[in-house]
Amino acid sequence: MELNKINSLVELFFRKYEEKKEIKNQPFLKWLKISNGDFLTWEQVKNNICLFSEYLSERLSKGDRCVLLSENRPEWLIADLAIMNAGGVTVPLFTTYSEDDYKYIINDCKPKICIVSNHIQYKKIEKFISNETKIISFENFNQNIENIRKILEKSIYQEASYILDYYNNEITRKDLACIIYTSGTTGNPKGVMLSHGGILSNCEGAKEILDSLTRNEPPVFLTWLPLSHSYEHTVQYVQITLGAKVFYAESLEKLLPNMLIAKPTIMTAVPRFYQNLYNKISINFSKQKGFKKNLIESTILLGTKILNNEKLNFKQKLINFFCELLVRKKIKNQFGGKLKAFVSGGGALDKEIGEFLNSIGLPTLQGYGLTETSPVVSCNIPGKIEIETVGPPFKTNQVRIADDGEILVKGENVMLGYWNMKKETESTIKNGWLHTGDIGEITKNGNLKITDRKKEIIVNLGGDNISPSKIENLLCLNENIKQSFVYGDKKTYLVALIVSESDENKKEIEFYLENLNKSLSLAEKVKKFILIKEEFTIENGMLTPTLKLKRNKILEKYKNNLEKLY
Repeated sequence: MELNKINSLVELFFRKYEEKKEIKNQPFLKWLKISNGDFLTWEQVKNNICLFSEYLSERLSKGDRCVLLSENRPEWLIADLAIMNAGGVTVPLFTTYSEDDYKYIINDCKPKICIVSNHIQYKKIEKFISNETKIISFENFNQNIENIRKILEKSIYQEASYILDYYNNEITRKDLACIIYTSGTTGNPKGVMLSHGGILSNCEGAKEILDSLTRNEPPVFLTWLPLSHSYEHTVQYVQITLGAKVFYAESLEKLLPNMLIAKPTIMTAVPRFYQNLYNKISINFSKQKGFKKNLIESTILLGTKILNNEKLNFKQKLINFFCELLVRKKIKNQFGGKLKAFVSGGGALDKEIGEFLNSIGLPTLQGYGLTETSPVVSCNIPGKIEIETVGPPFKTNQVRIADDGEILVKGENVMLGYWNMKKETESTIKNGWLHTGDIGEITKNGNLKITDRKKEIIVNLGGDNISPSKIENLLCLNENIKQSFVYGDKKTYLVALIVSESDENKKEIEFYLENLNKSLSLAEKVKKFILIKEEFTIENGMLTPTLKLKRNKILEKYKNNLEKLY
């Protein structure tokens, strides 16, 4: 299947379905929350898409927006494809948005239809929906709200002969597929308009990288990052491209036991997941003594050498054989035993974490992108990992570095623009080049390296430009530090908020900070800090739904405390 000749995401699914007869009855989607439920097969998913889109097409005109508010589950993908097949545009909403965000987005996009999973999600947006908006639910909870199961059962188009060939072939690659609102760290969310061609070009780039990991059998994915996230939204179409089997995780808390059930070959996640994983494994390693401790240290040392393409001598190869057998294999088994790659995106992954995970047998590929690029721009390639970089740019887009170091991207994957924001669109896309707001460089091997964030730079009184996220990532490598926030714009030195479970950790944190400062430049050193117990969360408004710090919200609460450190 030549992805560059596919016209829409709808066509992608149906072409994949028609490509091989044997795929029709193969298991496709399963939600682990329903333990006794079977997989939906490709044929069942296809039939549901056709029947639901037939219902929606009678209620949607081309370009009408359709809100989709649900946790990850098979109906999410079915609804997304059905909306597009009916000529509509999907507007995914995070289940963790604030009330103000729901109100703003619904007023901004003016949906014709709102699809919710259940009563809990419906209550979040009920008071913001106009009387003219049609409500549809996945679960039956209100007799006045139509339920998707009843819609499918009532359909007059149940005949397999009719369902088989039905899909909308009038959609083009330039047509709007979805509006994904970026949570943003300041102000209201912005609606990013992504085209069918933009997401398809991302699938093409991803397939080129993942093909080497999926040659022998279709991959298995365990999905937990919200499908409303642009990263995971596109990943579901990569899954279709690869003919994958997909498990939807119950929750983040149950991710590890879910991995033992699903036995995934590929998993996608954001850096915070890998940071937590690093901390948990590091704590376990630190408890080992004697032979086990030596073996673990050898595993990390030799694994890092292999990652950096350093040759091992005979003795090291022999030791590494036992490391593989006694350490890496056991770690892999804790994650289902079949993992071929973690893929990290949505933010910068610390070098130490990347090296650590790869060295202990958990291959981790760091990529780069943003919602405005559908979302991936580049990704490391299995077997050719350059750990401090985000890999080579996808061949489906161009990347260049502006005179001031800003990363610029051009290609079909670049958004059509921001919904109802012409001025912001024009200031972001100039002469076809998307200005990312990130600072970077191209290495001699042609890989992209992110060095800073243009909009989150601290400029101290000495005129030094400092990346707070770099220092925050380094602080969080300590097992006693759950989160951190660095402050110091227009100041003589930096200070920090440090989230820790107990005040008893203060001495250990002071010792860690003292050693960390030795490796930092004079301008980057953190002189003082405040210890707090309250975590930055989505619920308290200090994290975006994509787990980035909302710097302005944190400052609203803690600025006076931070100022007292000067």
